[in-house]
Amino acid sequence: MKKVLVLGAGLSTASLINYLLNNAEDHDWKIRVGDYSKKVADKTVKKHKFGETFMFDVNDAIQRAKEIKKADIVISMLPARFHPLVANDCVEYSKNMVTASYISKEILELDEKAKEKGIILLNEIGVDPGIDHMSAMQVIDRIRKEGGKIIDFESSTGGLVAPKYDNNPWNYKFTWNPRNVVLAGQGTSQFLHNGRYKYIPYNKLFTRTERINILDLGEFEVYANRDSLQYRKTYGLEDVKTMFRGTIRRPGYSKAWNIFVQLGLTDDTYVIENSENMTYRQFINTYLAYCTEVPVEDKVANYLKLDKDGSALYKLRWLGIFENKKIELVNATPAQILQKLLVEKWSLEEGDKDMIVMQHKFKYETSNGEIKKLKSSMITYGEDNENTAMAITVGLPAAIATKLILTGKIKNKGILAPNIKNIYNPILKELRQYKIKFIEEDVVEDDHL
Repeated sequence: MKKVLVLGAGLSTASLINYLLNNAEDHDWKIRVGDYSKKVADKTVKKHKFGETFMFDVNDAIQRAKEIKKADIVISMLPARFHPLVANDCVEYSKNMVTASYISKEILELDEKAKEKGIILLNEIGVDPGIDHMSAMQVIDRIRKEGGKIIDFESSTGGLVAPKYDNNPWNYKFTWNPRNVVLAGQGTSQFLHNGRYKYIPYNKLFTRTERINILDLGEFEVYANRDSLQYRKTYGLEDVKTMFRGTIRRPGYSKAWNIFVQLGLTDDTYVIENSENMTYRQFINTYLAYCTEVPVEDKVANYLKLDKDGSALYKLRWLGIFENKKIELVNATPAQILQKLLVEKWSLEEGDKDMIVMQHKFKYETSNGEIKKLKSSMITYGEDNENTAMAITVGLPAAIATKLILTGKIKNKGILAPNIKNIYNPILKELRQYKIKFIEEDVVEDDHL
């Protein structure tokens, strides 16, 4: 019996663990799930006869080593900062590892040792990164096989609430870690457009958006996502003219979110004294000019030159940021205070369903010199509050990859992402069984791509 060790049982693991448990009998697997909260782990395993749970502390080196030694493969669904700890032990004890997170510098440094040990550390096998890589590479490789050459490539992804359950003015609800949403975009985003390097500092990020249309869902807005330039190497597109990766939201989100950015409410580097006794109205007023005669709402509008009756301020009023309600968080950072308010308003309600939307745009030259454009779009809906679209699209690729490694279908060694045919082809094929598929459209209109 092969032992599959899953570390972390948070929001994105339900579909992963369900898949492993459902396939355990056929493949003679035992699924062992560890989380800092055993109660959380128990909830995902549901007393399945091929599963077992335990309390796991990733910082306990003795426990970590003991668990990894017993496993045949390790799936790390822990916060990204802990992956190097797990990866080092996997290399030490010659265990394969799978994770949905980005390849970090610390992980990459283990490449030669992993190859020497004859193991694979497969990263970026979730949705973004993951399904984005696999679906893009499948099209890119097909175009190359037909003698074509990619000129421009854009890829954008968003986790949103499904239209039927979209009932707030932000057109947004949390489908993944709220902290990551609050801190999203910090740093400088960089990409390539028409042969020119573009850099957008955090304070300008949410003012530089583009509009796209996705199948029958209508219009969305996109803002730049981190460092797009590194993906030229990932996709083998070193000579491409445009390389852009973005985050998808509904129109109007970025303009309203930019208010928080400009006021400094997403800062996580210092704490606010006496925050527990402060109200949200006092909190936002702390960042505005001292003037007792002017209402806080008007100060925000005047400072950022906003329409006092416009949609952006309406979104803030709806959140309750102007209310005289106590924050009740001790020694909290601005970002933590904002997150607490957002969790109260943006959490999925009972019965809500989310969706993942993704779109790739390709501009390429065919073998006969013709210039063509192509869109490839995906929409995936969640099943319920546990099996969300986010959990499905993060968990299933990782689970399928685990099966392929355990059954010897993936024989590659070292540090890898799923951008090679023998990894992405079988995974994308199986994902179609779960209604995770891409619709391609030839682009005839004169758009920005």
